[in-house]
Amino acid sequence: MKEQEWIEAARKGDEAAFEQLVRTYENKVYHLALRMCNNPDDAMEIAQEAFLSAWRGLPFFREESSFATWLYRLTSNAAIDFLRRDKRNVTGPSLDDDETFTQAPDPAPSPHSRAEQGELREALAAGLATLTPEHRQVLLLRELQGMSYEEIARALDLDLGTVKSRIARAREKLRKYFVKQGNFLEYLPSNQAGREG
Repeated sequence: MKEQEWIEAARKGDEAAFEQLVRTYENKVYHLALRMCNNPDDAMEIAQEAFLSAWRGLPFFREESSFATWLYRLTSNAAIDFLRRDKRNVTGPSLDDDETFTQAPDPAPSPHSRAEQGELREALAAGLATLTPEHRQVLLLRELQGMSYEEIARALDLDLGTVKSRIARAREKLRKYFVKQGNFLEYLPSNQAGREG
């Protein structure tokens, strides 16, 4: 069964089909939630909330965007709601498990190389922690999920200009943070501070 068939069956109440959708997306949803809240237990709660919202909302899913885009929107919104409710001081997204932020390991990485990669992850986490949840949300969807500006706008129900503005502000804030830390631009996600989409 293909994804579209799972969606159609789940819309009709087929729990097994919905379980297939959960299995397909659970890692991406969890890691997006983890980057938003930096706490594995909270990320699990956010992911569960996102999937529960998806189950309840499937009959109303209009397919104006892909299922993945819609699910990322539900996850991002659940994370922002959680952060607002919880009002914890987020110390920064956990990037240890994210292959996007780590380079493929050398066959025999040197201690110096391992230390640099660790510093990179720490610098990114600290920089992302300086962003508001709304700015972190759009930047993560753009840089880590690879979504276009238009996809983010549809997923979050925002104006395209708002998405572009938030991403530009997030990148600028990160740039200023890294310059202040003496790390310059090499730590910007995908090193694409001015990329258009």
